[in-house]
Amino acid sequence: MALDTKQTHVLHEWKHGRPMIACRFDPSGRYLFSSSEDYTLQRWTVASGEKVAWEAHDSWVRDFAFSADGKQVISAGCDDRIIFWNLEDKEPKAVREIDAHKGWVRAIAVQPKTGIIATGGNDNVVKLWSSDGKLIRELPGHDSNIYSVFFHPTEDLLLSGDLSCVVRQWNLKDGKQERELKATELHTYNGGQQVHYGGVRDIALSPDGKTLACTGLHKATNPLGAVNEPLVVLFDWAKGEKKLQPAAGIKGIGWRTRFLTDGTELCVSGGSGGGYLLFFKPGEEKPYHQLKLKDTARDMGMHPDGLMVATTHADGHIRICRLEAKK
Repeated sequence: MALDTKQTHVLHEWKHGRPMIACRFDPSGRYLFSSSEDYTLQRWTVASGEKVAWEAHDSWVRDFAFSADGKQVISAGCDDRIIFWNLEDKEPKAVREIDAHKGWVRAIAVQPKTGIIATGGNDNVVKLWSSDGKLIRELPGHDSNIYSVFFHPTEDLLLSGDLSCVVRQWNLKDGKQERELKATELHTYNGGQQVHYGGVRDIALSPDGKTLACTGLHKATNPLGAVNEPLVVLFDWAKGEKKLQPAAGIKGIGWRTRFLTDGTELCVSGGSGGGYLLFFKPGEEKPYHQLKLKDTARDMGMHPDGLMVATTHADGHIRICRLEAKK
């Protein structure tokens, strides 16, 4: 489906009231799940904007994933836990709670064909779980906090990205590492502040399977002062060669990236410079279109229809943007 991305516009604004963190659409597209700094989760009915909110973790929720059958949502929290919730419950209650990591659980993903769950956190370990929450295997090897996990859509492979901006590729059949890719441009060490800053914040694969995208930040001249710019690093899947896609002049972090149906790359940026949706043509160095959002953005979720994009914001709002198909 060809898209006229320059016609992208805000379709809905939904208010929660406290700064928002993460968001994901469920596989059916009926609901959007989100989290906020008040430790609650929210389930929004997409057709009406109706909200159900409930107390969940003892800290922020950084990521969501959905069971392979689409009946449960799994939240990953900074209280070291993952929690399973029934998607449709009128008053959601925890179905299962797991102390998953010794430190924040920053990332979670589910392999659709098997239901295997992958998690990564601040203990520098990737873990694989069965669909009912039993530990299958640990994948040690990272030397820094894990920020992202991603299942290959057609092969039995898992990718994980860390704070040092190393992406490790794991064979799911035996748990062995097959290769590593270095997105070092997304990492900064500031000696004066003694801060490691950056990380592979998200991983995505192009529809044709030829390009891997990793997003985060670079030019962090003052990490604690939030002086940095968003950056997407592209890898040729077969050769491992890389290209950089910066968004010069925008202060922020590339929180999440996705490929659209026409191969266009979409990245959400948020930070001291506000919020943006950044659109890149395949392989080009600069965004060809930028949509300025009303407030600092912190995450992005793509609707299954490939046309609606949700973003979370520090001003306590969810914003739903719509892409337009070319006529």
